[in-house]
Amino acid sequence: MSETLAAVRAEFTKVRCVRGTFLALLLFVPLSILIAALDGWSAKSALDSDSPMLRDGFTAQQAGLDGILYGQLALIVFAVLVVSSEYGSGMMRVSLLVVPRRGRLYAAKMAVTAVTALLVAVPVTVVGYLVTQSALGPHGVSIGTAGVPRALGGAVLYLTLMSLFAAGVAAAARSSVLPLAVLLPMVLAGSQILSVIGATKEVARYFPDRAGAKMLTVGSHDAYTGCAMLLGWTVAALVLGYVRHRRWDA
Repeated sequence: MSETLAAVRAEFTKVRCVRGTFLALLLFVPLSILIAALDGWSAKSALDSDSPMLRDGFTAQQAGLDGILYGQLALIVFAVLVVSSEYGSGMMRVSLLVVPRRGRLYAAKMAVTAVTALLVAVPVTVVGYLVTQSALGPHGVSIGTAGVPRALGGAVLYLTLMSLFAAGVAAAARSSVLPLAVLLPMVLAGSQILSVIGATKEVARYFPDRAGAKMLTVGSHDAYTGCAMLLGWTVAALVLGYVRHRRWDA
């Protein structure tokens, strides 16, 4: 147990000391809150002027959660770098000398990724929601509005699972280039575009980000189904990452 705790402490130290990883984590905070504020201000302007540009089905409750879908980009970069930076720099060999049991090292990295994502996701999700409602002014709603607390909890779990999914993909690829080249476009626009095209609409709903997005949709009846799908993707990525990590020739 003491060796496991020492491995976890070492991974936390790496998060703080590796500049790129730490900056990606820090960027998640202002990016999410800024998008939350802009979303609220633009919606308020559209509501005040009866603008037809306001998206269909707009609700103040959901507006406070949409910013998370863009802010998560920084968290995905963080999760990928937690794993891939050591492969790219060769430091993985040093880590294996200190923690020769590969399963323990892998578990420590994933535990730190999950805990760190969770610790930043909780305050950022709540603050982002409050910022959006404040920017909406008289159109805003309370954080205790029906369906909102569950969606906020779903958003935190979504961010944590997506971070683990990204870390697992990075471990499987053993680099940052391929995971970031695939995950960032997919989350930013790819799966959203595919979800409105007739031929790919049914397929896109099973993508990890599209399925998981149901978790932070206020009043969604598919939240648990979406959670199960995202959990399945995450477990698959973690298992594949572990297999590749075990077989890596140090």
